[in-house]
Amino acid sequence: MDLHRFFPYPLESWQWVAVIFSGLCIGLSKTGLTGLTAIMVPILARIFGAKASTGVALPMLCFADLLAVLVYRRSGEWKYIFRLLPWALAGFALALVVDRFVPDRGFKFLIGICIFLGIGVMVWQDHRGKDSAIPTAWWFGALFGILGGFSTMIGNAAGPVMSVFLLSIRLPKTSLVGTGAWFFMIINYLKLPLQYFVWHNITREALYFSITMIPVIIIGGVLGVLLVKKTSERHYRIMVYLMTILSGSLLFI
Repeated sequence: MDLHRFFPYPLESWQWVAVIFSGLCIGLSKTGLTGLTAIMVPILARIFGAKASTGVALPMLCFADLLAVLVYRRSGEWKYIFRLLPWALAGFALALVVDRFVPDRGFKFLIGICIFLGIGVMVWQDHRGKDSAIPTAWWFGALFGILGGFSTMIGNAAGPVMSVFLLSIRLPKTSLVGTGAWFFMIINYLKLPLQYFVWHNITREALYFSITMIPVIIIGGVLGVLLVKKTSERHYRIMVYLMTILSGSLLFI
């Protein structure tokens, strides 16, 4: 069967495997393993190009966000969402202003450093056996809100940023996923008009291709829900730790 008749992008076999894997990562990340979406960012960039890939990924992410909110709609901690959201919008504005003047790699390097500094705070908390005052400080929420808004705008790479913040405030696994689901649904849907009208990178072909990936995203979403249900709090936290480290490391590549 000639798949090119049904899909707008003429992909090779290995590219189809990579794109399907990315769709599974998106679904699994939104409903279970927070931060995993950062793994698909360089994959899609390699296949579609850096800017065009954001137009392909964003509709996929928006559908996965909706799926996650339907599952975890009662688990979101709104006080943390409201704490981050204004700063995330400031990150949007920063991305729009500096996009044409500063190379992406420089900002990704900065975001990666902040992620690992946040991980250092979490490790320090765990080593001391008690909570640190740092995650409750206003500047901590402001820093990760701006980083989240900026990184999601320039490359849909806010997953590890949000993971660091949610892990640092020690939310239980269901609340962690639910809070992330609501936060990302809000900011990703706010991004749609900006990506379409300002950056013009959501094309008809990108939207159609994203729609064809919906079954794959649903499969990943189901796997994510099962992962949360079957994993203990301690083991889930360790998995998100490791995934955040991996995702943060990819920003330096």
